[in-house]
Amino acid sequence: MRRAIFRVVMTENARLDGSIDRIELDFVEREATPRLLMKLSIQLHLAGLSLSNTVSILEVFGVSRARSTVHNWVHKAELQPESGKQPDHVAVDETVIRLNDQQYWLYAAVDPETNELLHTRLEPTTNNGLARSFLAELSEKHGVENAVFLIDGSKSLRDGCQRHGFTFRYEKHGDRNAVERVFREIKRRTVCFSNCFSNAEATTADDWLRSFSFAWNQLI
Repeated sequence: MRRAIFRVVMTENARLDGSIDRIELDFVEREATPRLLMKLSIQLHLAGLSLSNTVSILEVFGVSRARSTVHNWVHKAELQPESGKQPDHVAVDETVIRLNDQQYWLYAAVDPETNELLHTRLEPTTNNGLARSFLAELSEKHGVENAVFLIDGSKSLRDGCQRHGFTFRYEKHGDRNAVERVFREIKRRTVCFSNCFSNAEATTADDWLRSFSFAWNQLI
């Protein structure tokens, strides 16, 4: 069984095309696990492998680690999408996800031409102020001043675009399908691998979502 899992994840890992080199381990002071295996574990888990199966892969290499250890590696690596993008269009939206039986709002921005996640932010509620703040952070990370923002019924995001002077239009389908696809995958991951979020603080989940965004951008 472990060999079968190993073959599958090695195939999936090949799709990441060198992103393992972008994972920095500056947080490591004293760790008995070889750094290459730490990077591989982080990469495989963010690519879709459960913590349990990731631990099984480590055992193939003769390394025994707890699921919580791998989770901590992912969290401490502080991965996030690259900044400096200049998309022509940006699909933005907000959706509800569950964390410890609590409802949170996930803001996300996606480049519909590449399907890359540009920025995410997790909040306990939604309002005009939070939407404006999310869009301000997005504009600090990427050159979106001349982009056309695609929104879908969110009054707070529409208000945020107006306040920042962004060009926007209402779009239900078309290029909007990019952000909807990303949201479906995020929700699938939070359901299938809920151990990532079990008893976690919202800030930890927010960090995990940025790390997920990093991996997503390598896989598309």
